[in-house]
Amino acid sequence: MTYFGTQNSEKELIDKSIKLNEKPYRIQIGDLLSISIKSTDQRLAAMFQPVSAEAGNISQTEQGLYFNGFTVSKHGNIEIPILGEMNVLAYTTDEIEEAIKEKLLNEYFKKAEDLFIVVRLAGLRFTVTGEVGNTGIFTLFQDRVNIIEALASAGDINLVGNRKDVLIIRQYPQGQKIHHIDLTDENAFNSPYYYIQPNDMIYVKPLKQKSLGTGTTLLESITTVVTVLSLVTSVLVLSRNL
Repeated sequence: MTYFGTQNSEKELIDKSIKLNEKPYRIQIGDLLSISIKSTDQRLAAMFQPVSAEAGNISQTEQGLYFNGFTVSKHGNIEIPILGEMNVLAYTTDEIEEAIKEKLLNEYFKKAEDLFIVVRLAGLRFTVTGEVGNTGIFTLFQDRVNIIEALASAGDINLVGNRKDVLIIRQYPQGQKIHHIDLTDENAFNSPYYYIQPNDMIYVKPLKQKSLGTGTTLLESITTVVTVLSLVTSVLVLSRNL
């Protein structure tokens, strides 16, 4: 079973995918952010961190990030200790870093060199179900995850999985939408759904042959057909002899 069937060279595909998928992710409602504020004046910097981070006990596990991270509210805001609410909806992580840094420099810190801020998505969480090796909810601690990496986390698509029409159920402010991507076509690299987003649900449909119960491979399908024909022939022969 092949992915991205094409006559182009591998280099052409790589160049094309890099050019067409370079847009940074913009924060959405429900996203979980990890924000680290460090300074030469660490006591002052600790004021803007969650209590557990102040004590140096912040955990990088998914559970730890859930309790110590910053969840984007339905209004697109996060609340940082001391600084208060800040709107981050549709911002990139780099833009959020700059906004926090500017606010801290205006009100609390004197020199930009004394301040170091890192904003990241606190893990990219997604669900994979259907004809894959291992269905479930997965979290990858990366800024970007493409659909191949997501499916690989779930044990890849089975032999009876439909690679031509993989469904991606994506969250939007107005609700969920279903999108389709053909992983046997090189144009999948150009798809806006090639890179998944937090809380995406990926569903791999079964091929028609599984729905019909005719086998997972050509050999199994032929065996099934031969068996059925043999049974029909036997029934006809027996009926004539009666």
